Parts: sequence; C-alpha cells; structure tokens
Amino acid sequence: MFVPVVDKHQNPLMPTTPSRARRWIRDKKATPFWKNGVFCVRLNVEPSDRYFQNIAVGVDPGSKKEGFTVKSEAHTYLNVQADAHTHTKKKVATRRNGRRGRRTRNKPNRKHRTNRLANKKRIPPSTRSRWHWKLRVLDWIANLFPVTYVCVEDIAAMTLKGKRRWNVSFSPLEVGKQWFYGVISSRWQLLTLKGYETKAIRDRLGLQKSREKTAERFDVHCVDSWCLAYHVVGGDATVDNTDMLCIAPFQIKRRTLHRQNPQKGGVRPRFGGTIHLGVVKNTLVKHVKHGIAVVCGSQKGGLSLQPIQGGKRLTLSARIADCKILTRLNFRFWKPSEIQKGCKPEQSKEPEQLMLFPA
Repeated sequence: MFVPVVDKHQNPLMPTTPSRARRWIRDKKATPFWKNGVFCVRLNVEPSDRYFQNIAVGVDPGSKKEGFTVKSEAHTYLNVQADAHTHTKKKVATRRNGRRGRRTRNKPNRKHRTNRLANKKRIPPSTRSRWHWKLRVLDWIANLFPVTYVCVEDIAAMTLKGKRRWNVSFSPLEVGKQWFYGVISSRWQLLTLKGYETKAIRDRLGLQKSREKTAERFDVHCVDSWCLAYHVVGGDATVDNTDMLCIAPFQIKRRTLHRQNPQKGGVRPRFGGTIHLGVVKNTLVKHVKHGIAVVCGSQKGGLSLQPIQGGKRLTLSARIADCKILTRLNFRFWKPSEIQKGCKPEQSKEPEQLMLFPA
C-alpha cells in the first residue's frame, strides 16, 4: 500500500511508501490524518521535488455497485467499490404522494400552478443523484492523488423514434452521461471505452470477472476499473494490489416540520434535518463506551450513534459530554475483509481495524 501525501496547502503530491511516511512522522516532517477511511500524511516542510507521474482513475459504472481504481504506470494506489445512489426515486415518489394528499384535504390551499419544469431539458432527480455521486467520489480521490486522466466505461442506452413511451425513458441516462462527461473534461483529461473494449483488455491480460454483482471482491467491479486505468497509463500486466475499500453514500433525510403520518396522541414530531443537539449529522465521534461511531440523529436529549459501516444503532441516548468530535464524514466506509471474516455490522471498530493502512 502507498500513502497519499499533500503539502501544507492541501495540494496532492505523489504517494509514498508506508516506511517513509513513518520516518516523516517520527522526524516531525509530516502530520498524519485520516481522509474518509484512507490514511494520509501532510508535509510540514517544503517537498524536495514536485515531479508528477501520470495517474489515471478508471470508473466502472453500475446499477448497484461501481468500481474506481487509482493507478500509475508503476503502482496501483487505491481500489474502491462504491454502492450506487439508488434511494432517490423512492424519496421523490413519497414527496409527490404527500404533496397530492395535502392538496386534496378540505382546507384552504394555494391555487394549483402548472409544472414549471415541463417541456424543459433536465436530468431527473434519480439520474442526477447517480452522476453527482460519481463526481463526489472523483473529487475525493483528486484531493488525495494528483489525477491526470479519468477513463470511464461508456454505457449506452439507445432511444428509438416512433416507439412507445417506455423506450423514451432511456434518454435521461444519455443526458446525464453527457453532463458528467462535460464536467470531467473541464477538470481532467477524459477517455471512454465501450464495454466490449474493456472485456477485450480483460481477456488479453487473463483476468477473470465474477458474475456476483453485489459481492465485495476485487474481481466484481474493480477488475474492470483496473483495466480502464491500465489502458491509459500502461505498466505491468499483473495486478499488484487487490486491496479494496468499500464505500456507500449517506441517506440524509430532508428536514420537515412534522412527520407525514400522525403519531400517538395526534402529535407530529419534527423529522429529518442535519443538526442534532448542535452536532452535524454524519459526524465521526469517539464515545467513552461505544468507541468510534457516527452521529445519525437525536432523541430525547441524547445522540443516536451508529457504526461507520452502517447497521444497528449502538445507542439512542449518548451524551454530548461523553463524545469526542473527530471529523465529518462524506460517506460510509468499511474494509470488505472484516465483513467476510464474520464481523457483525453492528460491532464498533477502531479506525485502525477498518482503514487500509495501519497507523
């Protein structure tokens, strides 16, 4: 494993080896820190050289899981398997049904207005959230590594004229893809490959791909993202790093004044939001009893804590005085080996047991 390095101004530099990072930390030349599950170092002195190699990020989109690989000609720095953003469609449907229900009640309501988004070129919310999630992951990677190229497997959804309405529904995927490509082209150098081209590279290198699309293994999605990055920067044809970090987006509920359904006694308590007892939701804290956990809500004057990788809540009544605030997370993360070895998701783990690099 290689350790990402940034300078005093948070600009990414070329990664270094763990042994050299330890010497820098020992000699006070660098400060260690964690960045959403990846161990990094920040230089306290001016670097001796700012030579950069070409680093490519391979992106393998998917409906449930997605693969990202950061690779140079000599080394594979990071493999990430991300859960796709799949809950937006259900949220939009729930919001629509709630709005329609309020308009049919026998109470004074505003006059119905026409749809201001009708007949306008736009990306549906569910499709837009998927492409925004990919872009957030790329931004997180670009803050750790000096990325030069981004190679994406081009997904195609053909729309036929004169067909039924169901065929037209494929067009939002194409519209969102073109918007995503435009944003990437403005930041990095973009390359695209078709699915059969990725398969040809994989077959030529003798790599196998699993059919278990939801398994947390390198040969499911990261093998394709590795082939995409290898196509750009080249290098040794053997995979030198199969370690993988799994991530998943947080499902943040929008703040509402009341719950949708009346509760016991006819009282509608407040629901959702991002601030709980003065603490931002999804903040990483260290509790005196439960260890490392994430703030996921509040109830009756206490914080609700949850493991980093998700699962059952650890407690519903944690006091703020018993929590040490560490940092705010952008997504959930876990190491797949911990789950495959039988560790329960509700068990709390220290960061060193979940991260890729032992400090």
